[in-house]
Amino acid sequence: MAAGVSIIEAIIDAGQHGQRLDRALADLLPDLSRERIKALIGEGHVRAKGETIKLSASAKVATGQRFAITLPAPAALDAIAQDIPLTIVHEDADLIVVDKPAGLVVHPAAGNLDGTLVNALLHHCAGQLSGIGGVARPGIVHRIDKDTSGLLVVAKTDRAHEGLSVQFKDHSIDRLYAAIVYGHPVPPSATIDTWIGRSDADRKKMAVHREGRGKRAITFYKIEERLSGAAMVECRLETGRTHQVRVHMAHIGHPLIGDPVYSRDRKGFKSILETLGFKRQALHAKTLGFIHPVTGSPLLFQSALPMDMQELLSELRV
Repeated sequence: MAAGVSIIEAIIDAGQHGQRLDRALADLLPDLSRERIKALIGEGHVRAKGETIKLSASAKVATGQRFAITLPAPAALDAIAQDIPLTIVHEDADLIVVDKPAGLVVHPAAGNLDGTLVNALLHHCAGQLSGIGGVARPGIVHRIDKDTSGLLVVAKTDRAHEGLSVQFKDHSIDRLYAAIVYGHPVPPSATIDTWIGRSDADRKKMAVHREGRGKRAITFYKIEERLSGAAMVECRLETGRTHQVRVHMAHIGHPLIGDPVYSRDRKGFKSILETLGFKRQALHAKTLGFIHPVTGSPLLFQSALPMDMQELLSELRV
């Protein structure tokens, strides 16, 4: 047997009789997600004992059937473990909640091959991560921009990854952001409901498009505090599109202060930002709530406004 390869055996009991193969095996093997099992079946890594036919995920099973599941060694991620300090808000066997500082990239990519959150998690978890999706890396379920601070959850097991992904897909995750924007939005609270996709003018940017182009994006905002020429705004996300808060607030004419992509420095603010050394969008993921994908317990986490945004807030108070 090749190094890193293991074989699991599963026997169908009366409770799984008549079920689809992928569902039955997911019930019997809770450490493997249904999506992972589907992939293994499609790759020919699941076989009925004593049979050589290739199975399909939708094949119906019967009581007493025996299956052998070959688990290849997880493909190596092209990233190295690095001892980067992390603020861990919560950790258990299935997931980690991290309070990310501004400036930390979530995942390695061109131009940021190391020094990322993934590099830090590979070191922190020290081999305790499962092969999520067949890849030996932490399960990045969602991301926040490099220069946005705040909370995000990372899956450590297939089961947690799948359960969290479902919650993000059905918009049941509770996500609140604190933003400091130019001007005073009118009305003081409202729902922004648009379609967001890549900008035609700049493919690195996102933009609001006509209905049906891109993906629907919904943000609920309300003014928390009126400031001098600005406002502290709370944004609740129903969807989680790339740059959603930044694009939506710019769309209604109140872009985030310091945003290098979707806003320009306004008169009277440039000197304040330079004095404070504030060089990012004023955006912080302050609240994250979800149902634990394994235990079923409700979890809610809060993150205090980081010092740089507190200082900006103090400067702008009337």
